[in-house]
Amino acid sequence: MTAKRPPRAREPLQIYITSDERRLLDRMAQETGLSRAEVLRRGLRSFAREQPTVSSPMLEFMRDMRGSDWPADIGRNHDKYLEEAQLDTHRTPRRRPAGKKKG
Repeated sequence: MTAKRPPRAREPLQIYITSDERRLLDRMAQETGLSRAEVLRRGLRSFAREQPTVSSPMLEFMRDMRGSDWPADIGRNHDKYLEEAQLDTHRTPRRRPAGKKKG
């Protein structure tokens, strides 16, 4: 069985790396038998897989809530807080202009 060859590069890219990064890249290429370019391509794909998907509503919510103040018992009473949030219309009462009476 022959290993599938990666697609040929279609766009050249110039990057700047430190001498330590170059030594690491050279070592990884030598140890794996891959080209430096293929090591970088695989590293890019691996990095992309590790990133959370932007389209997830739950992850977006979690990012939005990062650093927010939460009640100490949120884990134990989460249903209560969700119900309160659902019932809250987030409307502020309208104020009547001064001097006007209802009726």
